[in-house]
Amino acid sequence: MSRVLVTGASGTVGTQVVKSLGAAGVPFKAAYHSEEKAAAARRGEIDAVRIDYDQPATLVEALQEISALILIGPVSERLVEMESSVIAQAVAAGVERLVKLSVWRASEEGYSFARWHRAGEKRVEASGIPYTFLRPNGFMQNFVTYHGESIRSRSTFTLAAGQSKSSLIDVRDIAEVAVRVLTDPGHEGRAYDLSGPESLSYHQVANSLSVATGRKISYVNVPGDALSGELARQGYPAWLIDALVELQRYENDGLASDVLGSVQQILGRRATTFDRFARDYRSALT
Repeated sequence: MSRVLVTGASGTVGTQVVKSLGAAGVPFKAAYHSEEKAAAARRGEIDAVRIDYDQPATLVEALQEISALILIGPVSERLVEMESSVIAQAVAAGVERLVKLSVWRASEEGYSFARWHRAGEKRVEASGIPYTFLRPNGFMQNFVTYHGESIRSRSTFTLAAGQSKSSLIDVRDIAEVAVRVLTDPGHEGRAYDLSGPESLSYHQVANSLSVATGRKISYVNVPGDALSGELARQGYPAWLIDALVELQRYENDGLASDVLGSVQQILGRRATTFDRFARDYRSALT
């Protein structure tokens, strides 16, 4: 099997991709954006390297003896520029296969993150490297990453999602799909929108979390026009506030609710349910 480079290895998806590659016995190198994180990974016996998108020499070094790339870009308004740097160096290094983590319905460019990722996809397409695009819906793990403190301390999570529904996906499924499309034939030139197995309202999400934790968890809905002010109070930069508000409007319009069969098609099993996620992550929410 070709040696794989994973960028964004410390992120929500990247961490799970590293685990899935290791479980599958695929030789890989993990790329981190800080030397501290790379050093910690090495102590865990992971072949790790630090990269900086603005320093091409770090990308050249990271791509030595690499045949395949799992490209997980940062959350940044400079996403296209940063990913383009990696793609250019991947071409120069002779990378033969590329899997890019994109976002839900990127092809429709219906919100800022989708427009940025579709522009990145077009750079991959123009590179000539055989590729697969993964376009997942919202992550179940966001309830740990972004709402965990509130769930643990106040038994609530707050969104401006109204009564909308979303087919959230477990990032463990995304990671397993990434490894499978990289190692199995027939996925070149394909783009997969990835959803969970059910479309849930956030009241239903709260019920699942309540059952898993053994105490009442409540969804607190706030008006959509209050979201930007709340994010500003939390210290989010203006560009990210605008992008998140636009994404919330997209979801509230019912455009993130479709349940698709891509995960089952690729993995040969049903995608992970939210109930299963909540049980597995109970210790992080209590």
